[in-house]
Amino acid sequence: MNAPSRAPVPATGASRAPLVDPFRRAITYLRVSVTDRCDFRCVYCMSENMAFLPKQDLLTLEELDRLCSAFVARGVRKLRLTGGEPLVRRDIMVLFRSLARHLKTGALDELNVTTNGSQLPRYAEELAACGVKRINVSLDTLDPARFRDITRWGDLAKVLAGIDAAQGAGLHVKINAVALKGVNEEEIPSLMEWAHGRGMDLSLIEVMPLGDIEPARIDQYLPLSLVRSRLAPRYTLEDIDYKSGGPASCVRVAETGGRLGFITPLTHNFCEGCNRVRVTCTGTLYMCLGQDDAADLRAPLRASEADDLLHAAIEEAIARKPKGHDFVIDRRTNRPAVARHMSVTGG
Repeated sequence: MNAPSRAPVPATGASRAPLVDPFRRAITYLRVSVTDRCDFRCVYCMSENMAFLPKQDLLTLEELDRLCSAFVARGVRKLRLTGGEPLVRRDIMVLFRSLARHLKTGALDELNVTTNGSQLPRYAEELAACGVKRINVSLDTLDPARFRDITRWGDLAKVLAGIDAAQGAGLHVKINAVALKGVNEEEIPSLMEWAHGRGMDLSLIEVMPLGDIEPARIDQYLPLSLVRSRLAPRYTLEDIDYKSGGPASCVRVAETGGRLGFITPLTHNFCEGCNRVRVTCTGTLYMCLGQDDAADLRAPLRASEADDLLHAAIEEAIARKPKGHDFVIDRRTNRPAVARHMSVTGG
């Protein structure tokens, strides 16, 4: 059975030291992929014909709960569930309801989700009831035909209905858009005005060199320094000291009153203040999105009902967290910096 079969063990942070990496960065943010599956096939994220993992390789919902709770016990204050598309995971709300106990005790500040929005009409109310306050919706265009081209399988109308449902449930929605050269670069101003007009922040993201996909990364890559320079003559971009816990540097757009974030792993990496790690749906811990070094947390999870082995594996892994990534996109580097697809790591 995939749902938790035993009563969760409460996190006991007092008995465990907080996680601090070799560069004295406290690890307070955990992103966990709950599935590698998705109902879209976005061109910068997945190959069209993906080979997904066997179900027995994935962590069960109970194991995901234990893993997340172990990190909460070590000082993680922000937890984000990702995918693939997390809301296509069977019985996923069982996990949200279980993890919500850490919000009630005050051990966790935020329980969030990144989604493509397609399942929000079904789940928005339940997410809000579990204590989720903020969600990120990945949306790169408001043009239905272009949306179909980017996602291959997606239906823009369903995503927009999902955003309506989320806002109707009282969730704060932030839009994430990957800036794609020759695809949506001319639409960025209108996408920003639409998002801000609905009270939503917009974060722009540079395409990252993860996974072998078509088209080539160099053909997709649009530096956000160029995007900002194009916006500057038309909008007043005021630098602000706003942090949501993620890597974006933010400005306030005077004409719209909204926030615009720039996530720039290539033109200006954000490694110096990195407070986060990522766990895949198979229990593989990546200390850096842009490095291959990883730790297996599934084996210690399954070796014992107690969490001592799990904590030891986490500690050993954090002690190896690198200072930064090695992302490069240019004509001389036409292979991905990291072979795994973005959907495997969870973004």
